[in-house]
Amino acid sequence: MLICRAANTDAVTPLTQLLAFFPWLLAPAALALFLALYARWRPGMAWAALTTGVLAWFLQPYGTTAEPTTPPLTTLRVLTSNVEFGYGTPSLIARIHETKPDVVFIPECEEARCTRELNRAFGNPAADGTADRTAAGPGAKGTYPYRQTVASYGSAGSVILSRFPLPPAPTLPPQMGMPSATADVDGNPVRLQLAHPMPPLPGQVDVWKRELARIRTFAAATPGPLILAGDFNASEDHAAFRRILNTGLRDTAALDGDTHTPSWPSRTAPPFGTQIDHVLVSGEFSAADAHFLDIAHTDHRALVVDLTLHSGQ
Repeated sequence: MLICRAANTDAVTPLTQLLAFFPWLLAPAALALFLALYARWRPGMAWAALTTGVLAWFLQPYGTTAEPTTPPLTTLRVLTSNVEFGYGTPSLIARIHETKPDVVFIPECEEARCTRELNRAFGNPAADGTADRTAAGPGAKGTYPYRQTVASYGSAGSVILSRFPLPPAPTLPPQMGMPSATADVDGNPVRLQLAHPMPPLPGQVDVWKRELARIRTFAAATPGPLILAGDFNASEDHAAFRRILNTGLRDTAALDGDTHTPSWPSRTAPPFGTQIDHVLVSGEFSAADAHFLDIAHTDHRALVVDLTLHSGQ
């Protein structure tokens, strides 16, 4: 895995999958260094120290962490949560009431189960006409009159909830739903894109790479303020994910010092796991108070972050 990380490649199964847990190599490397020191084995000390140092170097946040220097325009809170076929929706709704985000990205929002719970909690946009009120102005904190949805069963459904008007935008063509919109955030257009590429399962690594490459192409071609959030099925230790960051997007968890806090699988996180749920932002944003939340009945933890939109460079 260390060779793959240094060579900037995701290689093939099983290395592709194991790279998600790359930071955990630091534990056996540190143990080897301790044992070599205890045994006074000089060659072992040298190799263990070198390996530990290289691992520590690669564990630094990837990409730029520079903050915007232009004046702030407005603030918003963003939450992303994969609800695993919709089963985590009731717990997520409780977290939404608690944290009151302005925009919510929900991968795996199964059409019947998840959509029904959202309608019960926040109203049915198709029934009360709010889906068409894109010029009516933002809703109050904790209300979500606007949404963009890719309706589907299983893991393919996804939803963006917003208190801001949410005109649709061209959607990426993945195998699972990735809704898109251009939100009117207090008079400032902000492109929103939900990310949910196929996971790198054995036999599907090429599909995973192709869908992450499409997300990278989209990010590189999108001017102005952009929020790209969801379940990327990739960590900063995957080359395909780092190529997305190479477009100039920044990982808000990394900006707030949470680069390697695990978000999946929730049954072992945070003590053990990997961070594959992200909120990425363009250079017009600064980020603060990024933290992960436990959500019941899903294998992912949610990520909530406060963003400040600054005027253009």
